[in-house]
Amino acid sequence: MSRTPTDATGPGRKLGEPTPPELLDAGERMTPEELGAHQLVRLRSTLRHAYEHVELYRRKFDAAGVGPEDCRTLADLAKFPFTTKADFRDAYPFGMFAVPMSEVRRLHASSGTTGRPTVVGYTERDLSLWADLVARSIRAAGGRPGHKVHIAYGYGLFTGGLGAHYGAERLGCTVIPASGGMTARQVQLIQDFRPEIIMVTPSYLLTLLDEFERQGIDPRGTSLRIGIFGAEPWTEEMRREIEQRMDIHAVDIYGLSEALGPGVAQECVDTKDGLHLWEDHFLPEIVDPFTDRVLADGTGGELVLTSLTKEALPVIRYRTRDLTRLLPGTARPAFRRIEKITARCDDMIILRGVNVFPSQIEEIALRTPGVAPHFQLRLSRRGRLDHMTVRVEARPDTGPDRRAEAAREIGQGIKDGVGVTVEVEVVDPETLERSVGKIRRVVDQRER
Repeated sequence: MSRTPTDATGPGRKLGEPTPPELLDAGERMTPEELGAHQLVRLRSTLRHAYEHVELYRRKFDAAGVGPEDCRTLADLAKFPFTTKADFRDAYPFGMFAVPMSEVRRLHASSGTTGRPTVVGYTERDLSLWADLVARSIRAAGGRPGHKVHIAYGYGLFTGGLGAHYGAERLGCTVIPASGGMTARQVQLIQDFRPEIIMVTPSYLLTLLDEFERQGIDPRGTSLRIGIFGAEPWTEEMRREIEQRMDIHAVDIYGLSEALGPGVAQECVDTKDGLHLWEDHFLPEIVDPFTDRVLADGTGGELVLTSLTKEALPVIRYRTRDLTRLLPGTARPAFRRIEKITARCDDMIILRGVNVFPSQIEEIALRTPGVAPHFQLRLSRRGRLDHMTVRVEARPDTGPDRRAEAAREIGQGIKDGVGVTVEVEVVDPETLERSVGKIRRVVDQRER
């Protein structure tokens, strides 16, 4: 990075340096042996709590012939049944709760665009824990007390805005609760309030970048030094695009409402090598999404999470649908990392027998000169075959000849790298839908 801004908490300290040991919390200082012992105690307690207070878990455990007393080692978790999003929808709205409603202090829910929303609840202790973990995450990203944090995640039932908000306050930061939308006003707020950190989806950050440039403002000259991006998959190519255009450190945060919200795992700014999963509160597994077999560390598959400290809504072996792998810890040695998540089982498109993920297209498009990081995949039917059209925006200074060449390069890159032939259209700037939250990458126009 060309810019190494001074941290607000100490003279001479630069954003992007490792977190000083004195700022680590007790969980981050645990040895692997201490962590394993804590995990087993908390896992057995969670299994008992879920079995005794959630009818769904009691039925599932009984049907599988296992009970909380059968968990004697961490490896015994594999004996227990999975939890899926369908379980949440079947138990709608409050059937997954393990405490009386009188102890629930907040509700969040998914958008429910594909069916009933998944509803999650938090006790007072859950909310405090959530704030602690998001504060830990922001600190690992380089944030410090006294920094101003511009939060452009959506507020409301979505966990992103309020999760980031209370975590930033817990760390001692000043929160700017901008939420999503009103993009021109957000640019003004960033200019006027001069935050050091922005928390936002990567796709909406691109929308903000475009607005800066539309207003004739160089985004590299803002006060922002760190971007903490989550809520949707994004690639290393996207990181390079953001860091180059805005001159900030771009780091990843991970979470999902069923497990907690943002703050389940965080990328450390000094390494940027995947997200350390806060294993003192969540026990991860990687399973084969087709056979359900537990896979060894280092092998790619679907991330499965078990909560270890949640009260209102414990989750046992929750199928996240996110594809990644577990790696050894680096900046936080006791905690394993999950590789940056760039694809989900749900996102996979089967096109004429070939598995295609939007992130593969993004990677190819972003390394192609002359095109912007805005693309959309349109699926249609031509005769008996599925057809995909990749629509990518040109950069403002890209002429007709370069557009045609870029279309050929992207099409050839997809054919060589993914193994499928697609049509590529390089369209005018500002043509494609812009994100004010999570981006919609795929438009399916096929007849059902």
